[in-house]
Amino acid sequence: MSPVDLSVLQRPSGAFAMLAVDQREAMRNMFAEHVTTPVSDDTVRTFKLDATRILSPYASGVLIDKQFALDQAIEAGVVADGCGLIASADHFEPAHGELVGEVTIDRTVDPAKYAALGVRALKLLVLYRPDEAPEKRIDMVREFVESCRANDLISIIEPVSRKPLGDAAFDWNAGVLAAAAELGQLGADLYKAEVPFHGQAAEADVRRACAQLNASIEGPWVVLSSGVPEDIFPDAVKWACLEGASGFLSGRAVWASCIGTSNVIEAMETSAVERLQRLCDVVDGVVS
Repeated sequence: MSPVDLSVLQRPSGAFAMLAVDQREAMRNMFAEHVTTPVSDDTVRTFKLDATRILSPYASGVLIDKQFALDQAIEAGVVADGCGLIASADHFEPAHGELVGEVTIDRTVDPAKYAALGVRALKLLVLYRPDEAPEKRIDMVREFVESCRANDLISIIEPVSRKPLGDAAFDWNAGVLAAAAELGQLGADLYKAEVPFHGQAAEADVRRACAQLNASIEGPWVVLSSGVPEDIFPDAVKWACLEGASGFLSGRAVWASCIGTSNVIEAMETSAVERLQRLCDVVDGVVS
């Protein structure tokens, strides 16, 4: 089988500069911080579609979830030409006191159907807990990768470090590295990693951990912005890319501060666009 074509998600430089708008109940909670009334599905959906329309012209890829906006984004044609469409293929369940406590493959996201509709890649979130047996995670990733491969879709996995279900001590950063060691060589076309230390450590320490990620991950990898302060993220992306990363797939560092502003559209058209363009400049300057 011929290698998958990743260029549909890359900039001319070869860097990945991808936007995520697939946050679900987490995004609803972001809105809830600014209002006293319940946040409707329509509010969340409208934001996702507006963000895609405004920001996808500056991104090499955009990640959208089926629960709120994937079908509507396709129907409305809000994804810019030249921006590869990525569909979330993960089903979230609240559990263990967490908004996303359990994750399975979303069986309603049919790979063949969405490939025919123009989707170029699927993404799967994987929860890494140090006290859970690895077999379930590994089997899920392998099934996901094979399904993508069978439908000529790019497979993107997003392992995230989570606290143990028991009372054992928790080292979040160690979990980021352990997840890459366990899942980084299972055949996924692209690995989406959390930034070590959430970018909030000395450059040398962040880069050393990124170098460990790079050694564990077979193939290209990018970083996400969850947990990384907006003003720090450009440096975190640069440090990761200097140690082998190929760009970013992030949302919060681009658009989160637009939520709750007096004019969300204007904030996205100005400050969010500027933040995304700056991140594009960062990866273009480092990735070769």
